[in-house]
Order: sequence, then structure tokens, then C-alpha cells
Amino acid sequence: MNDRIEKVHRFLEENGISHQTHYHPPLPTIELALEYWKEIDSTHCKNLFFRNHKGNQHYLVLLDCDAEMNIHAIEQQLHQGKLSFASPERLMRYLGVKPGSVTPFGLINDVDHHVIVFVDRNLQQAERVSYHPCENTASLIIKRTDLERFLDYQGNRWEWIELY
Repeated sequence: MNDRIEKVHRFLEENGISHQTHYHPPLPTIELALEYWKEIDSTHCKNLFFRNHKGNQHYLVLLDCDAEMNIHAIEQQLHQGKLSFASPERLMRYLGVKPGSVTPFGLINDVDHHVIVFVDRNLQQAERVSYHPCENTASLIIKRTDLERFLDYQGNRWEWIELY
């Protein structure tokens, strides 16, 4: 286990959030991950990290891995102008992760609570959700209600949003 995964495990354990971790080869894309997720009973999620056109605000969007996302609809809802994917440098600066490892658990590295999180309202139907634990060599499963607790504990602004 590496330091990033240990940090996530430690945070969850310190906050009473139970979790289950499955280790696998690096899986930087949903397409590759689907092969390893077949036996895992969870709603698997993808996570997208955006910046606004000025580059002074960042957004983490969490949605079901099978969902198609309409970036223009999100732009209209946020009223922040044109959004673009954040650079690898911004990923590391705000979430402490590399491309292919974007995850809500990266928020433990956002000590200034700069990132705003939007969670697809459709995930409210999920009992369990899975994300990388800041490294794409593992998938971490928690209850959806525990994801909400994690987001509350972390302190970043977050909300449910209709993404499509």
C-alpha cells in the first residue's frame, strides 16, 4: 500500500467510516476499470475535475461511471462561464492526485476547501459507491451515506445536482 492510499484509509478510520479496498493494476480509465469491477457490488463512479474560464475556481463532479455528462448544462447551472478540464498541475495542487486517479478522497489534500463538489443526484439511489483512494491501483467502496458523511467532515462546499 502506498502513502496516498494509507492517508485515505487513516482519514476514514479516524472518522468512523467503514470501507473496503480492492487492489488491481493501474486503471486510469473507466473502460479498463470495468473489467476489474465485475465482481464488486457497488455503483462505480467517475470523477471529473474542472476549472472555470478564469482559473480561479475548481469543481469536482461525481457521477455514475455509465453516465454521459453534458458539460454545457453544468456550465449553465454554475454560472461560471466556460469550464475546461483542469491541468495535471492543478489536479496535484488541489487534490494531490495524478490524472486517472481523480477522486473525492483527494479532498483531504484541499486544506483550504477551494474545490466545490457536485454530486449527480442519480447517485442518491446507490447503496454503495466506489472510487479510487487517490491512486488508480485500488478501488475503495463505501456506503453512499458514508460518502455524504465524508464530504461533510471534509468541509468543502458540496451539493447534489441534476447533471443530465
